[in-house]
Amino acid sequence: PTPAPPAPSTASATVAAAPLAGPSTTGGRVVASPLARSIAAQKNIDLSAVSGTGPNGRIIRADVEEFAASAAPRATVSVPAPTGGFVDIAHTQMRKIIAQRLSESKQTVPHFYITVDVNVDELLRLREALNKEAGDKGAYKLSVNDFIIKACAVALRQYPAVNASWTDTAMRQYDSVDISVAVRTDGGLITPIVRNADTKGLAVISNEVKTLVEKARANKLAPHEFQGGTFSISNMGMYGVKHFAAIINPPQSCILAVGAAEKRVVPGSGDSQFAVVTSMAVTLSCDHRVVDGALGAEFLQAVKRLLERPATMLL
Repeated sequence: PTPAPPAPSTASATVAAAPLAGPSTTGGRVVASPLARSIAAQKNIDLSAVSGTGPNGRIIRADVEEFAASAAPRATVSVPAPTGGFVDIAHTQMRKIIAQRLSESKQTVPHFYITVDVNVDELLRLREALNKEAGDKGAYKLSVNDFIIKACAVALRQYPAVNASWTDTAMRQYDSVDISVAVRTDGGLITPIVRNADTKGLAVISNEVKTLVEKARANKLAPHEFQGGTFSISNMGMYGVKHFAAIINPPQSCILAVGAAEKRVVPGSGDSQFAVVTSMAVTLSCDHRVVDGALGAEFLQAVKRLLERPATMLL
């Protein structure tokens, strides 16, 4: 609790209780400092109307500025009334919680952002091959997001300082790597969790995410299935969004925002001046209290390497 301010001394209490005197005059002349006189002249203020708080009632600069501020007309803001009709839709409990948590995050967590482009050509080839391997059995159907979850989980194991939260007394590093995946529902955004994602294969992650998404959209998630993740991923690539910066989900220290994969022309190598690659922008939002710029950049580079060489995630 905040300690109460000390009680004022008898002398200060007496001064505070005394009525403000008018300006000090000497032989009919108002006593004021040179600076106070200069400011009063600039603002066209009659010093005889100003009460002095300096020694012996002398008018000082603060007295003139306070008088000018109190005398200035206050601007009024006119809010235009809506010209059309409207309907008030009551907030759901989920929407209230989302608003509260995200407002708290932006107001109290010092965000900074890092973006890199990832060449996902090799990832897309591997995904196609693995999905063909599953064939008609339907054992799994891998998405790009499944690879991103796995890459982040592996990188978090390599950089445990990112898999952490800020507390008032210590930096809390987590033993497990639990990835929260942002899912849109009719009621709002919710983040079901893939627990121990670094220890799971792509097929297991894929099937688990599908089950969690179905339960989330049916409003059937149990509390332990969406509370307590250590890192979040938000993917808006399916909407054609090229790039965005996501809001951190406290008490986590980072969230990865994933944009759409698209064909881009880049400088080539060897005899080829240009090359066409499939590139995807990913942006890491970091809590600067936990993750410094260099650490965030190193972690994001690790995620980039894993996505550009996805077979290394299978080792």
